[in-house]
Amino acid sequence: MILYLKNIFTDVGNVTLFMARFFKEIAVLPFHFNEFFRQSYAIGYKSLSLVTITGFIMGLVLTVQSRPTMAKFGAESWLPSMVSLSLVREIAPVITALICAGKIASGIGAELGSMKVTEQIDAMEVSAINPFKYLVTTRILATTFMIPILVIYADFIGVLGGYIGYNIRGDISLLRYFTNVFEHLEFMDLLPATIKTFFFGFFIGLIGCYKGFNAERGTESVGKAANSAVVTASLSVFILDMLAVQITDFLF
Repeated sequence: MILYLKNIFTDVGNVTLFMARFFKEIAVLPFHFNEFFRQSYAIGYKSLSLVTITGFIMGLVLTVQSRPTMAKFGAESWLPSMVSLSLVREIAPVITALICAGKIASGIGAELGSMKVTEQIDAMEVSAINPFKYLVTTRILATTFMIPILVIYADFIGVLGGYIGYNIRGDISLLRYFTNVFEHLEFMDLLPATIKTFFFGFFIGLIGCYKGFNAERGTESVGKAANSAVVTASLSVFILDMLAVQITDFLF
């Protein structure tokens, strides 16, 4: 038990130093914009199909499951606003971040782990290229900016899925549905939920890069780095969400 706790605190300390190095490197020119845009494309655009399917199913299932309960209280007309508030405030940000943690953190961990094992990172250092700045900073920044965009997209797709779910047993026009949604959806519902997604993206990228960049020698370490990145990034999403809810409740 003591050894387990020691390893946890050691990892936390190492991640903190890794994060400090990121902020140090990002403040020094030059910045690799081409690699940043390439990673943004890989993280953002190539995740759209998965986020689309997930967001649509979230809105559809939430609407279908909530309808009987709302109907018992004669509040079926409140269903669009309830679904949209649930999606925007909590469900879409967390579920999308978890999906991205599984897809993106594992991909980064495996990619950098493979480069570490095959000594490509060492070769970059010999070639006078800063591997941390080229590989790590670009990926962390890409996840930090792309995941909020994916979450906003998932919000819209989820609300659209709610519209389809509402019309399975009801009949409401698209204009009336979205009017009902935006009548009860305020800016302060969207702002805190969007801000926390930047932290989700930052820590997903940070953990994925840390696990891959510090992978041990040997082919088995690549799989371990990818698996550990997914587990740790997913756990960090829940912890950050818990903190964000407490801060939002205190401030707003």
